[in-house]
Amino acid sequence: MEIRFDDATSKFIQDRLGDNKLLLTFEDGVGPYSQHAMMHMQTQFTVNIVKPDADTSDYDLTINSNLGPVLVKGYSSDYLDPHLSLHNNASDGSWSLHGDVGVLDDDVHFIDFITNERK
Repeated sequence: MEIRFDDATSKFIQDRLGDNKLLLTFEDGVGPYSQHAMMHMQTQFTVNIVKPDADTSDYDLTINSNLGPVLVKGYSSDYLDPHLSLHNNASDGSWSLHGDVGVLDDDVHFIDFITNERK
């Protein structure tokens, strides 16, 4: 499994990442970085930055990316495809997660748990 970040999302994340960890969080309410449980039929993901020493024990799967390793909850791979990409929508700045089958989440948010920046 791999994820490719387009130029806009890559630059945005790189400017903030440094030596920290990058997470792709399935928003199911499990773990310290999940913001809420799914309350409807839409699959939701967020991109997160956490400190290098942060507890990421719920994130037991590493996927390769053009930004380095991305940690995910292993069971969330059921909602992902082998080839993923994260795209910036130039018209409104929103992010969308794409897989082999098409759009997996058309409103991916970003949370930096170090600075509390949210997008």
